[in-house]
Amino acid sequence: MRKIVASTYATLDGFIDNPHEWSLQYSEEKSQTQAFTMTTAADALLLGRVTYEGMAQAWPNMGGNPYADHVNSMAKYVVASEPVDTSAWNPTTVIDGDDLAGAVGDLKKQDGGDILVWGSGRLTDGLAAAGLLDEYKIWLCPVVKGSGEPLFRPESAGTLDLVDSVTFPSGVVLLTYRLLIG
Repeated sequence: MRKIVASTYATLDGFIDNPHEWSLQYSEEKSQTQAFTMTTAADALLLGRVTYEGMAQAWPNMGGNPYADHVNSMAKYVVASEPVDTSAWNPTTVIDGDDLAGAVGDLKKQDGGDILVWGSGRLTDGLAAAGLLDEYKIWLCPVVKGSGEPLFRPESAGTLDLVDSVTFPSGVVLLTYRLLIG
C-alpha cells in the first residue's frame, strides 16, 4: 500500500500561510537534498484546490533541473468541490471533495511510490480523519510570524509518533511524525 505524506513549511509559532515570504531564505544544499529525496520517492501529488491553483501558475514554467522536471511529470490529483481548470499543469485528475475517502483510499491501494501532499489545510484534516494520512513532514523554520493560518486545526486532532528529526545548518528542523490510528 502506498504511503501518503503531507509535507509543509511552518513557522516556529505554528503558522503555514505564505511560505514564499519567509521560508526561502532558509533553503540550502542539505535541505534541498532532503526535499529532492522525499519528492523523488513520490510519484503522485495530492493537492487541495487552492494549493493546486497556486502551484499550477508557477510549476509549469519551471524545468530544466531534475527536481522541477520530476514534479512536473508526476500525476497530480486535486481535491475540489467546485470546477478546476487542469489544463495548465498536466497530468492532473480532479477528485470530487465529497468522495475524498473513497477516491483517495482507492488511489492509496494502487501500485506506485509515495503520494505527496503539499500544503496543510482541509485536505490534510480530511485525510487524517479518514485514517488515510500516514505521515506529516513539518519543515519548522526559525521564524515567528505572530499570526496567520495555523498548521493544525481542531479537525486535525490526533496522536502522533515522532519517527525522525533532522536539523539543517540554516536552523530549519524537519520533523517527521507518523499518525497513530486507534
